[in-house]
Order: sequence, then C-alpha cells, then structure tokens
Amino acid sequence: MDRASQIMKSAEIASQDTAGTAERAQAGQRRTRVKLCGLSKPEDVAHAVDLGADAIGLVFYPPSPRSVSVAQAVELVHDVPPFVSVVGLFVNVTPDCIREVVSNVGLSLLQFHGDETAEQCETLAGVAGLPWLRALRVAADTQPADLVKSTFNYSAASGLLFDTHVEGYGGGGKVFDWSLIPAELARRTVLSGGLNAQNVSDVIHQVRPYAVDVSSGIEVPGAKGMKDHARMAAFVRAVRAADAE
Repeated sequence: MDRASQIMKSAEIASQDTAGTAERAQAGQRRTRVKLCGLSKPEDVAHAVDLGADAIGLVFYPPSPRSVSVAQAVELVHDVPPFVSVVGLFVNVTPDCIREVVSNVGLSLLQFHGDETAEQCETLAGVAGLPWLRALRVAADTQPADLVKSTFNYSAASGLLFDTHVEGYGGGGKVFDWSLIPAELARRTVLSGGLNAQNVSDVIHQVRPYAVDVSSGIEVPGAKGMKDHARMAAFVRAVRAADAE
C-alpha cells in the first residue's frame, strides 16, 4: 500500500471511530447516576466501587443508625478510586463539625439533609470549599410549584435531592408521589425515598432523574445500616437495565 492509500485508510478508520464515539455518547446521555448511601464498612464501599457506583454516601449524623465517625470515614474512603464521588451527609451541622470532617476525610460533595436555609448551606459549603446538594423532603401535601420554588431558593446548589418526608431525616424506606416532580427539574434531580431493585426502573422511566440514591433499599431487612451485597448488586443492575430500555 502506497503512502497516499495509507493516509486515506487511516482517515477512514478515524471517521468510523468518531462515528462510534458519537453513538456511544448519544446512548450515554440517558445513563442514570447511582449513589449508594449509608455505607459504614470497608467491604461495603469496596463492593459499591466494584459495582460501578458513581457515588457513595457517608452519614455524619450521630442519631442515625448509619452514622460514621470521622475515624471510620477516613478508613472507608482510603481506597476509593478517582471519579467515584464521596458524599458527606449532614443534618443541621455546625461550621466546626464541617471543618473537622473535611480536614480529615476526602469528600467530593456535601449533602445537607436537615432544615438548613440556602444561606446556611452556602456558608457551610464555603467552610468546606466544596459543592453541595440540598435534600428536600416531599410530603403528602407538597405541590409541584413548591418544588420549583425550592429550585430557585437553592439555586446555588449543584442539585436537589428529593426524599420522602418521614419522621427524622431520611432513611425511612418510603416512597412519595413521583409525578410531583416537574419535567424541567429532572436534569437537576437526585431521586431518593424508598427506592429498591423492584421499583427503581419505574421511577427512571417516569421521571428520568439525573441520579438515584438508595440506602434502606440495599439493606438486610430489619437491620438498618447493615448493607446486603446481593441487594446492592440487584439495585445497580436494575438501574442499568432501565437505562438500556
């Protein structure tokens, strides 16, 4: 093959590769990100990483049965590879607490799950020097307009996590009415609240959220905080299958 033919052949291969990359990129636009939350053991974190989770969630809220100490968190994140986000969940926390955690634990993102105002969230995020999510609890009387208003109120957030309003702050294993989420919010939505391998496909098809977040739905039944590796795997498989449909 002469030099000109080689160049033409290389150009043809490059063109095919570009087309293939474009197809894969287009298909990837619907990939739902997965956050596995409330992890408290190194083997749970390792399993989440092996499953291809996009993010792991660590709870820094002592009343929660899923809470971890700073020392535990340091061990948990030690072997987390690049491009897997480590999300710290906080409830009505003080700046000093945030400072202690982020100075020791390699967090990627903060998740405020209490009664924090937008101003408080921004102040705490400023202390940490990290982006943040605002978790909003959806009650029986919540209206779509309320969720839209929250988007404006928390416009500085990287995204909004919608969870079911239960006694306490999340982890109740109960779903809310997904139809309340306006379509225009889907791209910024992390959807939580009672998700499991059996229903996550339905919510992906109905809402098309940017990400889904699960905690109680990947636990041993009746054992809060104890993750079930089979349920973790089933949840991730269900999300990937829904994306492929």
